[in-house]
Amino acid sequence: MSAQTYLAYDYPLLSVFWSMLLFFLWIMWFVLLFRVVVDIFRDDDLSGWAKAGWLAFTILLPFLGVFIYVVARGKNMGRREVAQARAQQEEFNTYIRQTAAGGRTSSIDELAKLSEIRSRGDITDEEFRRAKDLVLTGHGPAEHSGSTYRTAHR
Repeated sequence: MSAQTYLAYDYPLLSVFWSMLLFFLWIMWFVLLFRVVVDIFRDDDLSGWAKAGWLAFTILLPFLGVFIYVVARGKNMGRREVAQARAQQEEFNTYIRQTAAGGRTSSIDELAKLSEIRSRGDITDEEFRRAKDLVLTGHGPAEHSGSTYRTAHR
């Protein structure tokens, strides 16, 4: 008595499932390969020769190279990615803060400008003191409608 054996690809539905599984594994392989290549270039701890060696290893023997890279340096891949994400977020937050400020100068910048104007002799000590008080109280010369600061910038 001989029994026929059926494999997964003998059934149409299982064949579709098997094909999709292989397709998604293939896509995941390329995603992993590109992440490893990006991580090789992102790592500041590696020298140029080490980067070239790892890159050659992952390109010439991709399966073995990626497997060994993930085993040897995979723990720090996530740390480097998180560090880069934090740096990008901080740069974005800094940009938003600067943009939201609308180009206004800080009180330190205003005081430095006032000091420079006073040292040139364009304003008196009394005008400097009044303008300094305005800057320190938050009603800076740039927002003040008085003539003291405007005349000093002419």
